[in-house]
Amino acid sequence: MKEMFRAVVFDMDGVLTETSHEHFLAWKSLAEELGFDLPDYVKDDVKGISRMASLEIVLKAGNLKRAYTEAEKEALATKKNKIYVELIHAFTEANLSVGARPLLEALKAHQIKIALASASKNAPFLLKAMNIETYFDAVVDPTVITRGKPAPDIFLEAAKLIGVAPEFCIGIEDAYAGIESILGAGMKPVGIGSPHFLKNCEDVFPSIDALDFEGLKKVWKR
Repeated sequence: MKEMFRAVVFDMDGVLTETSHEHFLAWKSLAEELGFDLPDYVKDDVKGISRMASLEIVLKAGNLKRAYTEAEKEALATKKNKIYVELIHAFTEANLSVGARPLLEALKAHQIKIALASASKNAPFLLKAMNIETYFDAVVDPTVITRGKPAPDIFLEAAKLIGVAPEFCIGIEDAYAGIESILGAGMKPVGIGSPHFLKNCEDVFPSIDALDFEGLKKVWKR
């Protein structure tokens, strides 16, 4: 009989809360300052990846990829983040994804370790704003990760912080790059969103509200 999973590693955006719209609005605002209108498809392209990787996609959309020095790009990314932080400043428990708290409580009740592997530097603020920080045994600091998603580094670091081997972890993501990261780390992936966008994941649920502890057990046994 297959041994029970020992930990669940969550992404933040699109899983525990929906901030992709705020991210896109912030990038769109930055693009307008740079003189172009950001196409809607970029919203999906920047999901689950680092701020600097997202900036490269945004600049490419405006044919400006070679227009800035690395220092100027850092300044642009910082400007975008200031816009984003203003947009999420009013987040509360009401912004927590429906079904997230019951799942976190069930994991705690079954003594399953919980970690966060988000590329967002604002994740600790969001955890506190939504009053769920106490559920987490570890939160990976993305600034210590050399390679962002789709590399496995951030999920491997999460497993290290909670002291659980990756092969006994489930990773939950809403982005293609995030699923690649989970697979590369040797964890069992669970997708949140559309199978159309998460073709690299066998088990995809429309929302975290459609996923409970028993559902995770079924996924794990497959």
